[in-house]
Formats: sequence, C-alpha cells, structure tokens
Amino acid sequence: MKVILSADVKGQGKKGDMIEVSEGYARNYLLPRKLAVKATADNLNALKLKEKAKQAQIEKEKEQARAYAAQLDASVVKVRAKGGENGKLFGSVTSKEISEALKAQYDITLEKNRIVLEENIKSFGSYDVKCRLGYEISGTIHLLVIEE
Repeated sequence: MKVILSADVKGQGKKGDMIEVSEGYARNYLLPRKLAVKATADNLNALKLKEKAKQAQIEKEKEQARAYAAQLDASVVKVRAKGGENGKLFGSVTSKEISEALKAQYDITLEKNRIVLEENIKSFGSYDVKCRLGYEISGTIHLLVIEE
C-alpha cells in the first residue's frame, strides 16, 4: 500500500515522503497514529501544493536575506562603549550590543547568534563583522566603536 508520511517515521522516511508499506503496517500502525495518510489523488495534490508553497516561502526568505545583506553593506553601525587609556574598552563589544544597535539605528532585526565575531572587540576603531543571514547568504556589518 502506498502512503504519504505525515511525520518522520524511524526506518521508513521523512515527513512528506511517499513510501510503499505492507497493508497491515499501514492499517494497524501508521494510519491510526496519524503518521501517514493513504496516497490518493487528493492527498498527492495536497502534498504537491504544500511543497510548492514551501518552495515559495524559501525563495521569499532568500530574497529577504539578500536585501538585508545589501542594506548591511551600505550602512555603518555605531556602538558607543566606555573605555580607558590607550583606546582600550572596559569589557568588550558583544554580538548582542551589535544586534541592538542595528535595530535602533537601521530597524534591521538580526539575532545575536547570526553575528560572527572572530575575536572579541576590545578597542575603539572600525571593524568589519561577518553575519550569517541563512541559505548560505552572508553579509558584512561595518562597525564603528566610539567612546561614550
């Protein structure tokens, strides 16, 4: 019997896969637990529509990531920090502070875990910070650390 999986089933497949299983397994295990539905024409069409909608959503997210990357490259984010002598900071500038400054200055919401700091920023000056925007798209934040 052909069924379409509604959830991941160990040893059988992932959600959305159409698989061939024995009739007893489908009738006694998969169907009562709502892990699968019969592979009828209606269910196949519904599956195709869901896949098409998912692909459209992915394309929309990729386009938004590209727009964020272009917006980040064109902007300079200023972060104010307290510092001492010789241009050294008290503490360091964190990805959370960069994210908050980005939101305040340019209204770009970027989670702190997407910002990649290769080393701690412990002095005043300008830096180029990489950020992962998803779908193998990355951007560069031009950061300017100034004295408070």
